[in-house]
Amino acid sequence: MGKLAGIKVVDLSQFLPGPMLTVMMADQGAEVIKIEPAAGDPARTQGPFENGYSIWFANLNRGKASVVLDLKSADGKAALTDLIRTADVFVEGFRPGVMARLGFGWDAVRSLNPRIVYCSISAFGQQGALAQHPAHDMAVQALAGFLSVNDGADGCPVVPGVAAADVAAGLTGLAAVLMALIGRERTGQGDYIDIAMFDSLLPWGAHIAGSALAGGPAPSSSSQRSLGGAAFYNVYACADGRHIVLGGREIKFARSLLNALNRPDLIPFAEAEAGAGQAPLVAFLRETFCTRNRDEWDRFMADLDVAYAPVLDFAEALASPHVADRGLIEGHHIAPAIRFAGDTWTPGPAPELGGDR
Repeated sequence: MGKLAGIKVVDLSQFLPGPMLTVMMADQGAEVIKIEPAAGDPARTQGPFENGYSIWFANLNRGKASVVLDLKSADGKAALTDLIRTADVFVEGFRPGVMARLGFGWDAVRSLNPRIVYCSISAFGQQGALAQHPAHDMAVQALAGFLSVNDGADGCPVVPGVAAADVAAGLTGLAAVLMALIGRERTGQGDYIDIAMFDSLLPWGAHIAGSALAGGPAPSSSSQRSLGGAAFYNVYACADGRHIVLGGREIKFARSLLNALNRPDLIPFAEAEAGAGQAPLVAFLRETFCTRNRDEWDRFMADLDVAYAPVLDFAEALASPHVADRGLIEGHHIAPAIRFAGDTWTPGPAPELGGDR
């Protein structure tokens, strides 16, 4: 039995943020009932597929039940009402106002079940100037300032590799739901949670946005210590076109590598301010890393006290010994990051559309 056995979740969310929240609950034993329209969660159609299921969909919806309801029909409304009466958590990811128009806003739901924890997930929150603005992850990242520092060498923003706003909302939503469930033990009352992707992402920039937070200029990647302005927190091309990263700016790492490269004279540059002050060291490292293949550099630095890593693609990363040692892949599923001592985990099956109703 998982830590959340006995908790019943009614989940009306689709795509990524809400399903990420609820799959983490399902992985810990919660009963998650996924409410889908007749066409199903659009993630069901996103390839690649294995065993008839989208790998994306299966990883975010394993262990859930699927119930198809038309929430505009009397029968669909009645069925959802019955589920709400016995649920602990209600999750929805529609644009603000949609659930109220369907008759299942917060006031209506808590009148049916005062103990329920109701979590709304949207791009920009239930109120505010952007509340009705349609957006997926990248637009949220753009409006939150993050895309401005997700730029290439030419300074132009590029499409981010991680749906950080989606993931931040799922993780923040999970924390909020669990807090509300703990609070309910004391008060006996449920709660309403307004989770915005935008709000959830902003705190992730605290370490880089200090100047802007203080009313000063926005951070620039070329001069920011965590965004490419520091020699020992940077990405370097190797002779074979693959890459390696230096991922630790502590001076002990600079000493270790530069002594091994017979260039201790460059150590002072590693102590300079990020940006122009470290430019000579960045130039030296760029030239140096281009002289050997990625795997040769991996072997060269393996026994040095340097925070570094070869840049692996997903196939390389998922096939690594570390992933195997920690049991992080089971079939085509990524194991939960939250695991408790003594617990075992087997991925639940992905639900057939409407298979539980």
